[in-house]
Amino acid sequence: MTQSKDTIKKSYKQLSSEERGQIQSLYEDHYSIRAIAKRLARDPSTISREIKRGTVTQMSSYGVYTQRYFADSGQIQYEQRRLNCHRKSLLEHNPEFFNQLTTALKAKFRVHSVDSFVGAYKRHHPAEYCPATPTVYRYIDRGLLAVANIDLPQQVKRHQKHRTGRVRQNKKILGTSIEQRPVAANDRSEFGHWEGDLVKGKRTSDQPALLTLTERMTRYEVVIRIPNYQAETCKAAVQQFVNKLDAEVVKSLTFDNGAEFSALSEVTGTNLYFAHPYTPSERGSNEQLNGLLREFIPKGQSITHFSDDHIKQATAALNQRPRKLFGYKSANEFMAEQLLA
Repeated sequence: MTQSKDTIKKSYKQLSSEERGQIQSLYEDHYSIRAIAKRLARDPSTISREIKRGTVTQMSSYGVYTQRYFADSGQIQYEQRRLNCHRKSLLEHNPEFFNQLTTALKAKFRVHSVDSFVGAYKRHHPAEYCPATPTVYRYIDRGLLAVANIDLPQQVKRHQKHRTGRVRQNKKILGTSIEQRPVAANDRSEFGHWEGDLVKGKRTSDQPALLTLTERMTRYEVVIRIPNYQAETCKAAVQQFVNKLDAEVVKSLTFDNGAEFSALSEVTGTNLYFAHPYTPSERGSNEQLNGLLREFIPKGQSITHFSDDHIKQATAALNQRPRKLFGYKSANEFMAEQLLA
């Protein structure tokens, strides 16, 4: 004769206070643990553990010690354990991570974004548990950290851009079109191709400006202060940059068609290309880094207000930032690898 077995799993339920009262009553009436378990439809081990948990030692007026199970004592023990059995929050689990994160994000010359800090921390502490980037942003939004969104300029200014659909008239290209740039420069497979632009303070041509140059493969940033942004001044600064470096380090430069770059086609020692008019995405790396540079040099403030040391430290902060694209290596590290290759 075959035997059928019930394979339905029964979900475990914690003992209720009423059941604990029944256990106390039956135990005082000298029922065995198995008999109590049968009456309550519980496993004997459950009853045994409960009696052990709720048993207290008492001393009589005659100095005699006795042990007795109390339902109230068992219930109190259960409630205390339930308070301590919840999962630790990440703030409690790794407080050192959040302390270092706060220090890094509130630094004057901030190297890290939230994501770069998380990635770099995981890279340098692989055995430690740390939260994901979205979790950190949720903690910041909920006010659980000593960092606010105002401390993260890129987070504050993110919003959907609405385009007007207005068609702008084309302009002439100042030199060789970006369409003729080598494939190796376009797909970033070769080191030594740069893109550039100006970061301006007050928008008058006699005001100083910053010439920013970004190497396309490594995203390494060079920032050069120039006394004004007239065409001849920009040409002289770019020519000096090319002359200082080996031809293998500066194989090409790409700029937009701004009037300040109208003389760049006269620069020698490298190849000059010009992006299509009104297409900043063709110099996306440089545009993105210029946006990050604005954290240290805000729009509308004259460049004269910022010392050379300030500009140097701001540039260093950008080049030291770990990048997800490079497995959280910094542009400095990637640049060094290319120069030694």
